[in-house]
Amino acid sequence: MRTPVSAFEHLEPRSLRDALRLLNDERPPVPMAGCTDLYVSLKFGTLGGTRFLNLWNLDELRRIRVERDILSIGALATFGQLIKSPVVQKRLPSLVAAAREIGAVQIQNRGTLGGNIVNASPAGDALPVLAVAEATLVLRSLGGTRRVPFTAFYTGYRQTVMRPDELLVAVEIPPVEGTQWFRKVGTRAAQAIAKVVMAAVRAPRPRVALGSVAPTVVRVPRTEAVLASGGSIEEAQAALQTEIHPIDDLRSTAAYRRRVSANLLALFWRQTGQGEPRA
Repeated sequence: MRTPVSAFEHLEPRSLRDALRLLNDERPPVPMAGCTDLYVSLKFGTLGGTRFLNLWNLDELRRIRVERDILSIGALATFGQLIKSPVVQKRLPSLVAAAREIGAVQIQNRGTLGGNIVNASPAGDALPVLAVAEATLVLRSLGGTRRVPFTAFYTGYRQTVMRPDELLVAVEIPPVEGTQWFRKVGTRAAQAIAKVVMAAVRAPRPRVALGSVAPTVVRVPRTEAVLASGGSIEEAQAALQTEIHPIDDLRSTAAYRRRVSANLLALFWRQTGQGEPRA
């Protein structure tokens, strides 16, 4: 059921500190920016809260830069920015590959990396990339700043460790050593929610993460250990099946997702081992 727009309160912070002050309230407003997910929830009447904090004009949260060899991406950086950024292209091409498959150009120019993260959907296309890149999320409140490893951020389906008085302000990514790889399987390459999405890094310590196969995006350490120890791809695929927990839903079946996940793992290992095209 749709909610009348007249019932909403719209807040416009003048700065990040102003936004944090407005969040530090008995009734903290819902942060909003690109709204590519929020408006869908609004249309279907599933969005909690009637007070909204518009962050879109806070350009300080849109910066992309390298500091002390750490790639820092502001939470309001759009997928269009990520695609065009020379530093992201160089440091994290798998994130550029994921950004290219997130909706049409209009969505890419509105959707933000921070929104994709805090939306907490297990099907978020950028999330497996951040998992294998071992990113750190920078959360800020009036009380200070804390850094949370990306793999510790999600506690369950659409649940995170972020408090109501906090904002995700940036994503920090160390240098990624090895060959990066990304694939999304959906009804279409873009403008469709992933049936399965995988990101991986081939290195002496291989890293593999998947989306749409569990309540949250997942790293698969047992699978990684098999690959690192020189085990066969069949052994790695068997390990993978114990680490994912897909379900049947409107987009696909659990059995299909298991089969596709195993096939993607084999494709990643073959392509990165033979120098074939990757992310």
